[in-house]
Amino acid sequence: MSTDSQDVSKKICSYLSVKLPEARDIRIKNLEKMDVGWSHETFLFDASFKEAGQQKSIPLCLRRDPGNALLRHFSDLSVQFKVLKCLENTSLQSPKPYWYEEDLSFLDSPFLIMEKVPGTCPSPWGSAGQSFYAEAANRGTLPRSFTETLSLLHNLDWKRAGLDFLGVPEDGTHFALREVSKWRELIEVSEQEPDPILIDLIGWLETNAPPTNRFTLVHGAWRTGNLLINEDKISAVLDWELQVIGDPMYDVAYVLADLNREGSNLLSHLVKKEDFFRDYETATGHSIDEKACGYYQMLYLMRGAAFWMSAAGLYATGRSDDIRLARTAWSIPVVLETAAKALGY
Repeated sequence: MSTDSQDVSKKICSYLSVKLPEARDIRIKNLEKMDVGWSHETFLFDASFKEAGQQKSIPLCLRRDPGNALLRHFSDLSVQFKVLKCLENTSLQSPKPYWYEEDLSFLDSPFLIMEKVPGTCPSPWGSAGQSFYAEAANRGTLPRSFTETLSLLHNLDWKRAGLDFLGVPEDGTHFALREVSKWRELIEVSEQEPDPILIDLIGWLETNAPPTNRFTLVHGAWRTGNLLINEDKISAVLDWELQVIGDPMYDVAYVLADLNREGSNLLSHLVKKEDFFRDYETATGHSIDEKACGYYQMLYLMRGAAFWMSAAGLYATGRSDDIRLARTAWSIPVVLETAAKALGY
């Protein structure tokens, strides 16, 4: 174990001794810092201890706010924790939340600790991950679980779960325009000069916002890579950072988007379009509105540009030394070229 890992392990032990006052001889085992995600540091570990004369072990996941990461403008760990608490007693697969901590004396920044759910989360961007999903697609179980879990999310009684604290849009175009405004704000704080194509795209989005009068819990990035998989089934929905109460077509559009299946004729490298439509519509009792999905796919292009502009800005201004962020400047013109073609340039 490296010196940094030993330091983190020691600090976690100190924290757990406060939260588990009856526990004795607390030890951190199998500590692993995950090399994924751009917004928070993630550590997986097992907490081993003695309690009431019995040896116990709890598999845990810790997410820490590094203070200068991507999407920090939107991604609040206290909100993530509250969302997980709301989901805890629902049928949606999500990690059990244990603690959220704002006291900086423990790990120098806010963090949350939740259950480490069994499963794996292959990246859909590399060849190994794409092979994993292609093989799972042939077996058939995971594609159905992918769609069933999204349907479960959209069927969830979010009011009863207490998720209305996220903010409930008004009927009409309020939801779509609120999302445009949110991502426009990220562009403004990125300290990057917006391209004329992006300005045109924002104008198009503001002019063509679709009306919405059916609202569900929306994950905001429903794709392989944000879902934990165990034995060919979704074992947990991860990355509760961009969730909103809004139009469920916002999630469906993300599934349909080409950006999540480059080089594959399967949605998210996993499910056939006709199977997805059939299973989703059967499970939810609602038809997929392809026109609305087309609008939200344009919104995702704006969101992608805002995302990469924020990332590039963090590195360019010296607020982050994560070399991955430096490379994102090259992604901005790629997204804008796609937007230009969609706008009819």
